[in-house]
Amino acid sequence: MLGFYQHLHAHPELSMQEHATAEYLEAHLDALGIEHFRCGGTGVVGVLRNGDGPVVGFRADTDGLPIEEDSAVGYRSTARGTLPDGTEVSVMHGCGHDTHVTALMTATEVLAADREGWSGTVVLIFQPGEETAAGARAMVEDGLWERAPHPEIIYGQHVMPGLTGTVEVAGGPAMAYADSWRVVLRGEQSHGSQPQDSIDPIVLGAHIITRLQGIVSREIGPRQAAVVTVGTFHAGLKENIIPATAEFTLNVRTLEDEVRTQVLAALRRIISAEAAASGAPEPVIEELYRFPRNVNDPDAAAELTEVLSDALGAENVLVAEPKMGSEDFGTLPGALGMPSVFWFFGGFDAQTVESGTMPVNHSPRFVPVPEPTLWTAATAALAALRSRLGS
Repeated sequence: MLGFYQHLHAHPELSMQEHATAEYLEAHLDALGIEHFRCGGTGVVGVLRNGDGPVVGFRADTDGLPIEEDSAVGYRSTARGTLPDGTEVSVMHGCGHDTHVTALMTATEVLAADREGWSGTVVLIFQPGEETAAGARAMVEDGLWERAPHPEIIYGQHVMPGLTGTVEVAGGPAMAYADSWRVVLRGEQSHGSQPQDSIDPIVLGAHIITRLQGIVSREIGPRQAAVVTVGTFHAGLKENIIPATAEFTLNVRTLEDEVRTQVLAALRRIISAEAAASGAPEPVIEELYRFPRNVNDPDAAAELTEVLSDALGAENVLVAEPKMGSEDFGTLPGALGMPSVFWFFGGFDAQTVESGTMPVNHSPRFVPVPEPTLWTAATAALAALRSRLGS
């Protein structure tokens, strides 16, 4: 298990470019005698059949991030990749997807070696492109549920900053919607000494971005959750030229349908109104991607909590509050309207947790301690699967 994980960590690949990763997984499934097929480009689906019985699905995401790793582990990544725009970047498993894959493959090895102890079918979904919200959608569009048996439930899990050996399960909403937009502001270019001849898209952008912060603080109820973040702003080429255009990107996180609708409508209202106030043309809004909300089936989550308590000890199973982070996991069960449960496991020792310097996901230092993190995740995956399979 450790060797498998360290190989994945040292050889990450960018979203929807996980070619070597897919081949590595296929070789392991071949060695276990498990049938499999490609789906969604670089996704791999294994089908472990063992007689009649329930069908249970489990998903693990496989992609890395454009991050240069800054850790001291001997298996640190030095991989390079190319973004869709041609930019060459360092690549790292900075969100722990390598731990997800390792846990699922380890649980699969145990089930494949102990066919006398269970019956049914396990659908193993090694999904690409989670970081860009492209992978789950690509697998569904590529006929995942026409080619694989339909599970009665799908499970998934994610490593988070927290104490290794523990897991957290939410009943109901588990992770937020995420909507990302690119906004292009159109103005009128002019010399910096002649501002009266311009429509300044930078000043326009500054007003928009400032006013957007009032959506959460003044339009959304204090008991409701929403986050509006402007992550990039680009404009101009020279200090004495007022540019013709400016561009910014934003990200919205919400937990409730009505709040999401309200926030997105407010964004469009403010962007349009500020442009009108500046005498500028209507801005161009492009949706970059959208993550679905992840909602755990309450009954299945309660059942899983008991299962994990038996497997890991009740003191190590915690109740999770909904997280404002996002996942495209929900696309997979959502395509069939089936129940699902998605939970979290900690990745750092007590000393790191108590130090107040624990790295967060997407950090160049987000490298979970392998033990007992991997054991916990693999045990949780195995316990969840066994709880639904025939015995």
